[in-house]
Amino acid sequence: MPDIKHKDPLHGITLEAILTSLVEKYGWENMSRRIRINCFAKGPSMKSSLAFLRQTPWARKKVEALYIHSLNPGIKST
Repeated sequence: MPDIKHKDPLHGITLEAILTSLVEKYGWENMSRRIRINCFAKGPSMKSSLAFLRQTPWARKKVEALYIHSLNPGIKST
């Protein structure tokens, strides 16, 4: 059977993998400038950020949008 490619760029990628990738690329300080949420600005940690993002859909959407933009820098994120 041929591989089926999903149109969703987030398919199969965990929130932890997304956040890890963004922190490696931008760092916590730059992340807090790009997405203004306290869990990135004040004593950031992977554990606290993941907990916040899992409970806060609007913040998670912003993080996912930044991740998609980081994969395709020519595409404008919303």
